[in-house]
Amino acid sequence: MLTAPALPKSAGRRLLTSEEFLEWLQPGVRADLIGGEIVMHAPVNLRHARLLNFVDCLLRLYIEHEDLGELHREAVAIRLSVRETFMPDLAFFTKAQVARLPLTHAPFAPTFVLEALSPTTAHNDTGRKFAAYELHGVQEYWILDPQKLDHHFYRREGDMLGEFAVDAEQIHSASIAGFWIKRAWLNPGKIPAVSGCLAEILASRRPTSRKRRL
Repeated sequence: MLTAPALPKSAGRRLLTSEEFLEWLQPGVRADLIGGEIVMHAPVNLRHARLLNFVDCLLRLYIEHEDLGELHREAVAIRLSVRETFMPDLAFFTKAQVARLPLTHAPFAPTFVLEALSPTTAHNDTGRKFAAYELHGVQEYWILDPQKLDHHFYRREGDMLGEFAVDAEQIHSASIAGFWIKRAWLNPGKIPAVSGCLAEILASRRPTSRKRRL
C-alpha cells in the first residue's frame, strides 16, 4: 500500500523550498507547496471525480485531435517559484512548451490550468494559488465547482487574470485554439457523452460547404 513519505525534518520549523519539496515528493503522492508549506490533496467525492473525468477526457481528445500539445492531470509537479510548486487538476502545455519540459517536473507555468474545487482546499484554489498562477504567467484559469455549479473562467489581461464568459452558455477558451464547452455540460449530475460533445466541437470548426466553394 502506498503511504505518504515522512515530511522533511525541517518542515515543522521553517518554510520549505521547491527543491526540498520536489525531493520529498514521490510518485502517487498528491500535494502542493504553497508559500513554503505542504498541503496534501484529499480524496474527492464522486461529483468532483465525474466532472473532472469528463473535462479531462474531452479536452485531452480535442488537444490530441488538433495536435496542440499535452494535457497533464494532477501528476506533474509545476514549479512556479522558490516556495510555490503545485499539482493542478489539469494543466495544458503547448507544443513549444512541451519541447522545453525536463523529465522530472515542469519548471515553468503551463498555458492553461483547471482546478475543481474541494471543500477543504477551495480557499487555496481561489486565493493563494490563483495569485501565483496570475503572477507567474498562466494564460487561462478555469475554476469549476462540482457542488454549487458556480464555475468561473479567467484569461490573461496584461498582468492580471480577468474573468470572462460570466453567465455565458458557451465558454470559448482563450488559449486553446478552437476549443469551447457548454456550461450545461459542466453539471456532474447530467454529464453528457464525451464522443457527442467532441463531435459537436469539431463540427463547429469545419468550413461549411458554401465556404468551401468560394
